[in-house]
Amino acid sequence: MNSHSNLRRAFFARLFRTATLAGAATTLATSAFAGDATASHPTRHRQANAVVHWNSIAGEAFAPSQGTNPMAQSRTLAILHAAVHDALNAIDRRYTSYTPGLPAAPKASADAAVAAAAREVLVKLLPDQAALVETAYGSALMNIRDGAAKTAGIATGQAAAWATMNRRQGDGADTASEPAFVPRTGPGEYQFTAPFDFAAQPGWGRVQPFVIDLREHAVEGPQALTGAAYARDVAEVREIGHISSKTRTPEQSEIAAFWYEDSPLGWNRIANAVARQRHLDAWEAARAFALLHFAMADGFIAGFDAKYEHRFWRPVTAIHAAATDGNPLTEADAAWQPLLVTPPVPDYPSTHTVLGWAAAEVLIEVFGDKQRFSLTSLTLPGVTRHYRGFSQAAQENGLSRLYAGIHFRHAIKDGRRQGRSVGQAVAEALAPAR
Repeated sequence: MNSHSNLRRAFFARLFRTATLAGAATTLATSAFAGDATASHPTRHRQANAVVHWNSIAGEAFAPSQGTNPMAQSRTLAILHAAVHDALNAIDRRYTSYTPGLPAAPKASADAAVAAAAREVLVKLLPDQAALVETAYGSALMNIRDGAAKTAGIATGQAAAWATMNRRQGDGADTASEPAFVPRTGPGEYQFTAPFDFAAQPGWGRVQPFVIDLREHAVEGPQALTGAAYARDVAEVREIGHISSKTRTPEQSEIAAFWYEDSPLGWNRIANAVARQRHLDAWEAARAFALLHFAMADGFIAGFDAKYEHRFWRPVTAIHAAATDGNPLTEADAAWQPLLVTPPVPDYPSTHTVLGWAAAEVLIEVFGDKQRFSLTSLTLPGVTRHYRGFSQAAQENGLSRLYAGIHFRHAIKDGRRQGRSVGQAVAEALAPAR
């Protein structure tokens, strides 16, 4: 890991610690609702197919990275599940591949291919968790009979992993922290927010998308500072998002902390639980996970492209500097503070909302929107929330940023629009081959 990566990790870890939200490795909790999707520790689910099992291993491996770099999480999870998908479809071509050209391997072991693909990607891109991954890999191979099928499966999985990683080599992720963001002066301009003295990943919008054409998912931009709509947004977040708000309900405070978790981790657990409950086979699960993580990875890219184009200030800056915005309907409050720490990126659009709706659109396409599930959170351990469908969860996820005092409603509204657009486009990928 280079010095820039170490610096970014340290800053993001500081974000998480400052929020005083204790992280713990939690999973989808057993629901009080009959028929809800549930999940537990991955090693207790040997009956799950290999794809779902390795998705659980990946979730466990990524749990310690909560609050560090969700953009990198999204990219690695997308690469992982693209490789798994391609390995299976080299054995039996049911869906189109992400990276074409992998040799057919009709006699290879599917379980060995999945394990090898997952292992190669995780060890390469998440080296801090190599011990966990290698233990899981050794256990998986012990349960597969030695022979030509196992050998061919390992080779196929490795080939799929390296084909995917080689395709993503030079995609812009390694240079996304450069050049460093320099704030401009003036009302509406994004300024660094305490406790940070930097803006994160200003080049992430230049990363090559997995599926989408960025030009098809643009957003209109922030509201005019002098307008009545902007003044209403300022007044709303000032009231409900204040650290000592008398308007925000206890449930809204819970929602803010609950959804503060990195989006790729929470939505991955949702998909894992539903895949288990719906008994997807390996090929169906591989496609579902690949589409989910393509959507979130591309959601971050599209959202960051817009964030650093518009460079719009966060609520805490806007409220402190309201006397400069030219709007007679806003009022400055130099002492105002949000409920939760503001992440070190511009306001518009809310990429947390983008990712939630992108994920929801993919899951609705795969499963429909009448799927009940229950969810716990890495950022609010001990709390379980229940949902009647993916759109309900996505809506709550977006509003959490308003309750936390870290986004304007307009950024959430347009984040929803952009996320749905990205998710709907990604859901058309990896089409059935026959």
